[in-house]
Amino acid sequence: MTSSSIHISSLDALPQVAAQVRDALGQHSVICFEGEMGAGKTTFIKVLCQSLGVQEEVSSPTFSLVNEYRDAQNRPIYHFDFYRLNNPREAEDIGALEYFDSGYLCLIEWPSRIEALLPSDRLLITLTVTGLETRELTIES
Repeated sequence: MTSSSIHISSLDALPQVAAQVRDALGQHSVICFEGEMGAGKTTFIKVLCQSLGVQEEVSSPTFSLVNEYRDAQNRPIYHFDFYRLNNPREAEDIGALEYFDSGYLCLIEWPSRIEALLPSDRLLITLTVTGLETRELTIES
């Protein structure tokens, strides 16, 4: 397992950090985002999607569980928010395993709620609040 950290000094730094994360994705298609409520998971995913060429509005799929966007090459990007799940079975019911196996980028908020369903080959991005606008972003593969 390798790990690296990036200090986020303000919201203005997000595009540069998103570019670094985009470059770190490599062949990973399942990207998990952990962090306390309000740490900025959805905000960071919005900026990451912009860096991948997504033109449409990126928003939290809190109630729909999954949103689909298109990147600059018109490939799907799936954005999940499993915060409201009561058990992993609910993720299975929406076809989460098929999404994860699709080879397309899957961005997952609150992955700990479905830990047993996640593939072993994934990136974990943890956002830690360090100040009013500052965060520490850790990438583990």
